[in-house]
Amino acid sequence: MDDSVDRHIARWRGKTPFDERVEAIVTRLQFLVRHLSRSKDTALAMVGLQDFEFETLHRLASRGEHGRATPSELSADLKLSPAGMTGRLDTLEKAGLVRRVRSEEDRRRVDVELTEEGRATWLRAMDVRGEAEEDMVGVLTTADQDVLAALLKRMLLQVEEPGPHEAPEE
Repeated sequence: MDDSVDRHIARWRGKTPFDERVEAIVTRLQFLVRHLSRSKDTALAMVGLQDFEFETLHRLASRGEHGRATPSELSADLKLSPAGMTGRLDTLEKAGLVRRVRSEEDRRRVDVELTEEGRATWLRAMDVRGEAEEDMVGVLTTADQDVLAALLKRMLLQVEEPGPHEAPEE
């Protein structure tokens, strides 16, 4: 059974020099990433979040039971300016998804933490996203999933290794 990538390759066969195997792999990866992006957008719309709001909640949720971080830690995680982070946090605080609290270690410092509503909203988005991911990956056996995960890891390690013309990511 042909998929859209098989048809894509057939259209281009003989018209341009490319390795069909590499083209098939890369194009399928691109299509799968696009599918995941659309399913993420759908999940966020279902729970009433924008992408920037989800990403901020996601970073907080990764920080343990209380989902607490300083605005500067979040800025660094999300690669945002302090002013951009302030705007995000203002929006999320007005929506009741986060709150600013005095640090337990240093009363001069303000931390940001998830509210119960913020955690519940993040979890609903994660559930919908998880269903889409399970649907996609679920066509593979557990053994196939393990093989695919290992192969993708090898590929990712290759591109994450800085070459002579690249600076390492921080």
